[in-house]
Amino acid sequence: MPMDSVTEAPADASSHTASHGRQKTLTLALGAIGIVFGDIGTSPLYALKESFAGHHVMAVTPDRVFGVISIIFWTMLIVVTLKYVTIMMRADNKGEGGSLSLLALISRSTDTGRWSAGLSVLGVFATALFFGDAMITPAISVLSAVEGVGTLNDALLRFAAPVSIVILCGLFAFQRFGTARVGAVFGPIMFFYFVVLAVLGLIAIAGQPAILLSLSPTYGLSFILHEPRTAFFALGSIVLAVTGAETLYADMGHFGKNPIRYAWLLVAFPTLMLNYLGQGAILLRNPQAIANPFYLLAPDSLRLPMIILATVATVIASQAVITGAYSVVRQAVQLGLFPRVTVKHTSEESIGQIYIPLINWSLLAAVIVLVLIFRTSSNLASAYGIAVTGTMVITTVMAAVVLLKMWNWPKPVALGLIALFALVDGVYFLSNLTKVLDGGWFPLMIAAIAFTMLTTWSRGRRLMQDRLAEGNMPVSIFVKSIEKGIHRVRGTAIYLTSSAQGIPPALLHNLKHNQVLHENVLLATVSVLDVPFVPDARRVEIEPLGCGLSRVIIRYGFSEDPDIPQALRDAKTQIGDLSPMTTSYFLSRQTVLPSARPGMSLWREHIFAWMVRNSATAMDFFKLPVNRVVELGSQVEI
Repeated sequence: MPMDSVTEAPADASSHTASHGRQKTLTLALGAIGIVFGDIGTSPLYALKESFAGHHVMAVTPDRVFGVISIIFWTMLIVVTLKYVTIMMRADNKGEGGSLSLLALISRSTDTGRWSAGLSVLGVFATALFFGDAMITPAISVLSAVEGVGTLNDALLRFAAPVSIVILCGLFAFQRFGTARVGAVFGPIMFFYFVVLAVLGLIAIAGQPAILLSLSPTYGLSFILHEPRTAFFALGSIVLAVTGAETLYADMGHFGKNPIRYAWLLVAFPTLMLNYLGQGAILLRNPQAIANPFYLLAPDSLRLPMIILATVATVIASQAVITGAYSVVRQAVQLGLFPRVTVKHTSEESIGQIYIPLINWSLLAAVIVLVLIFRTSSNLASAYGIAVTGTMVITTVMAAVVLLKMWNWPKPVALGLIALFALVDGVYFLSNLTKVLDGGWFPLMIAAIAFTMLTTWSRGRRLMQDRLAEGNMPVSIFVKSIEKGIHRVRGTAIYLTSSAQGIPPALLHNLKHNQVLHENVLLATVSVLDVPFVPDARRVEIEPLGCGLSRVIIRYGFSEDPDIPQALRDAKTQIGDLSPMTTSYFLSRQTVLPSARPGMSLWREHIFAWMVRNSATAMDFFKLPVNRVVELGSQVEI
């Protein structure tokens, strides 16, 4: 290209663009503070207290205080900063993160061979563990905040559980209105909350500056080496300081890598550590403060405002987990791991603002049961941790595949990092296993139920598709048969089929019973790819089959909501203009009959049949016009 053909942008224009980019990044970082860091941001309410006063009570001594604070700091540095913020955020699936997204990325980008089945199981189990975490987080967060009233008057503690239930009911009832209206204020509130954490911590540190020495790893190592048994049990509660680390990775698609990194490194990490150091400082001065070191950081005159602020922060943290549950379920539906559910959009501007009634009320019921069973945040802390550390271990296994197979890092570097992560995550997981009888059974039970449901639906769908494919008529034979004088009627018929091969049963049944065929017939198959979003240019693919029949493949990503009429309207240059008054949609609705045929255990077949009966209809899920749909039933033995 000749030099004189290049037009150089004015310096002030490039400066303005860079300034605009920085402003956008800072705005997203503020939003990330409100949504992404709510869970880990509220961990100071209970993490340090439970490390000493949990189910494995540990006397408060200076050496132990220094040791616990040291371990918290280095765990945040290794697990959150190094593992998630620095490394895992580079493993994004077209900008999306999380276990299912990472599994899809690995499956698409590597040839894992005989390991692929094992990785798939791990990815699904990590998703199952998430549901246990999503139930416990709102319960323990709100309950621990409300329990702050005990620092005002011990008699008020008996109202903590009922008040928490009322707050949680209000939070879940609000979900149907969406979070778009209040989302803008989440960031500023949580930013103010983090600033308060830092200020209270700094005041306490100023009175006991020796606590800063605990940032040295020698104190944590000394505690572990000199009191290995005590330290091992304490780790089960210390890990509560990093609950929510997985959220940083899972919510990457909402805010982007850099905003989350800036929010963590510049706000969340330093303010959290200042607060933990402050709590450690008051424990050095007054070991009795272990009753509630978080609230005792604040002077008496500010105790009540602090309780209110912390309660608001825990509601925001719970909101983030609930929203995350909606997103995970939508991904699971699109990837064929969960039945179709009704998804409602609560914002015209943001595709991520969704509401799933079934998940919302199921979570609320589970959260209320948790509060009624465990009653206090200390009891709930025993249930908390297994799901989190289990997910951390699975992420480390998948990270090993990413480093060695996808990125081809030098083996010494990759194996060294994986060994470090595996050691930290593994020790925390083993420590939490000691809490199974004290409450850890609950998230494991929820994970087992969720894993059974996810794998049963996935296996059942494959079996049902195989059974339906057995009766499929080849396209070539069908086209030849309709050339011989089948009566054709005006209009377009769109037959939805899960298979892109053969003729769908609904078309054969309609032709058999009504003896007519529309002039224009589209065999539409929705294909969900292992990417979060599909470009519009790749959305629809048409294949003419002859005699007025065409095969239509409509592609979506696992983070998108299918809208078949809209996709066909957007592809009118390929398909033609489909008049709503002359277009009909034909669906085949199967009734599953469990049988002794090889495939799944009979009890799982009964579960699958129940899930099929209770799943959302294809008409609602694919946004088909209500008055233009014809359903044809059939029975399938699996």
